[in-house]
Amino acid sequence: MTTNNKQKRGVISVIGLGVVGLTTAVGFALKGHRVIGIDIDPAKVISINEGISPIYERGLSQAMKEVKIVATLDFEQVLKSDISFLCGGTPGQADGSLDLRFVQGPVGQLAQVLKSKDSYHLVVVRSTVVPGTTEAVIAPNFPDTERIGLCVNPEFLREGTAIEDFLNPSRIVIGERDDKSGDVLCQLYAGFNTHTLRTNLKTAEMIKYASNSYLATRISFINEIGNICKGLGINVYDVASGMGYDERIGHDYLRAGVGFGGFCLPKDVAALAAKAKELGYESRLLQDVLAINEEQPRKMIALLKKHVPDLKGKVIGVLGLAFKPDTDDVRKSKAIDVIEELLKEQAQVKAHDPQAMKNFAKLFPDIEYVTAEQALDSDAVLILTAWDKYNRLDYRGKIVIDGRRVMRAEEATVYEGIGWGRNGYTYTCESSDVMAKLVPVLK
Repeated sequence: MTTNNKQKRGVISVIGLGVVGLTTAVGFALKGHRVIGIDIDPAKVISINEGISPIYERGLSQAMKEVKIVATLDFEQVLKSDISFLCGGTPGQADGSLDLRFVQGPVGQLAQVLKSKDSYHLVVVRSTVVPGTTEAVIAPNFPDTERIGLCVNPEFLREGTAIEDFLNPSRIVIGERDDKSGDVLCQLYAGFNTHTLRTNLKTAEMIKYASNSYLATRISFINEIGNICKGLGINVYDVASGMGYDERIGHDYLRAGVGFGGFCLPKDVAALAAKAKELGYESRLLQDVLAINEEQPRKMIALLKKHVPDLKGKVIGVLGLAFKPDTDDVRKSKAIDVIEELLKEQAQVKAHDPQAMKNFAKLFPDIEYVTAEQALDSDAVLILTAWDKYNRLDYRGKIVIDGRRVMRAEEATVYEGIGWGRNGYTYTCESSDVMAKLVPVLK
């Protein structure tokens, strides 16, 4: 994990130490910067100062052993830094709009603290906010453009690979209020070997939303195709494989299944749809992306009831609670929707996840949390997260409904995937394979 281009380049403060904030802090520390982390959670601050990650994220714990992050509850410590990254969460509300409390609060505090600083300070909005938010909500707190710079720097970190994505980004997007702000942030990122796009504040915000909405659209699209394939007896993964060789399409985000979850994609699509509605535009595409995604868990229950018609009193094993592998994040996890449906049917749930059981138990304290092998010992098993561990289990003799296409699960006596069945027929045939078969014939 150690980077090869550490340089001492100044002090950075990171405000809000969730997944994005902590990854940003650790990532810049790995690049050689001194980093001050600020959060309101005392337990999190203590954990970080002890070099222990308060969240599970692949590679993060190891990275924290290589660097020193100074975490604090004292907001005035930002005065020791030259650049402050705002990384507060922006949870969605019932109408899809964002709750900005965790951004507005720190912004107000930062503006107050920076009144006592004479030298230049750059404020960087790393939080995901809908286009126009920085101009309308954040910028008015920092009217002195000579003394305080302002940029939007959206993150494109995938949970499970966040540290890797930070150190090797696909692109760096800098939305700048003025040239000086952009110049300072460009200099900070000078050691990153990637494309850097400088633009205005609103465009940078929109790039983040457009990117996530497109990825969500691909997932819902392939799930819609999978639902049709299921009725035709076609394996949607064979279809996706054939599609992916078209360079205009590619293979990424064409994994059909129980749908997308996590903090970002559902929230960001809903927020962009809500912003469009505010502007007087009804985004039918984004609404359909969300609707398809919400329907997928119910399709999984319908497949289960094909084989176990009456779920009352039945023991159902659930493998996977995190919204994706290599993280302990359960926000908007499809396991939430599936387990809610199972409980409505009065089934008994035995659940397992390698990392997320503690977090999931905060939502469902009354279900049983067990080992993976114990979860298999049930009337039927549902797979909701594609952890590598689940590809090493013995599914023989089981009823398995697979929401993530775990290949080993096809050994089950009864196996159903949401948009596929057992064993696809598509494989690649390289020219060398063809020649190997033809040569004996030609001779």
